Amino acid sequence: MTAPFRTCLVGLMTAAAVLPVSAADLAPPPAAYVAPAQPLSIVSEVRIGGSVQDPGSAEGKLPGFSKANVNGEILFAKPVISADPFWQAFVPRPTVGGSYNTGGRTSYAYLGATWTLEVFPETFNRRVFLDGFFGGVAHNGYTGPKDQTPYGFNTLGCSPMFREAAALGFRLTEHWSIMATVEHMSNAGLCANNRGLTNFGGKIGYTF
Repeated sequence: MTAPFRTCLVGLMTAAAVLPVSAADLAPPPAAYVAPAQPLSIVSEVRIGGSVQDPGSAEGKLPGFSKANVNGEILFAKPVISADPFWQAFVPRPTVGGSYNTGGRTSYAYLGATWTLEVFPETFNRRVFLDGFFGGVAHNGYTGPKDQTPYGFNTLGCSPMFREAAALGFRLTEHWSIMATVEHMSNAGLCANNRGLTNFGGKIGYTF
């Protein structure tokens, strides 16, 4: 066996012994995408803000009362987390909230669900979003006969009622966001009177 051949053979044997070890040392392939873990806190977001009481109604245009509302709400974590962003958009966040009218007109508390949809996420870097809410609302407004409605109040017919709301928001940071809001409450014709309330305002939110 010549010296060059012997050197080549030793090299091949050494490589064969080293290769399995080197292959074992290679980083494993990236794991497949999985849905994010449910957050430890059951609270997803807290929001506070204000609104103007129904500007086109007795509660918003008649003099002698404050038209300002102070409101807040808590949005809880989604009960189901999906790996597919498309289907995840259909899963709402359970929501509770309330609004206090500083002029002694109709105040209320509500319970329902909030859906959030990002608007052109690639263009706005996931900062702009739309919210939609649907649920029920209980209030302390007037529910009696229309011809006996007190000055400065709407004839709401009954309580509880339905509440629909929408918001256009912008995420300032990972945690803070601001929103322009509109909400409408009515009994959908289930009671004798159905003047309802439509309020306009804004909120600031903190996401956990």
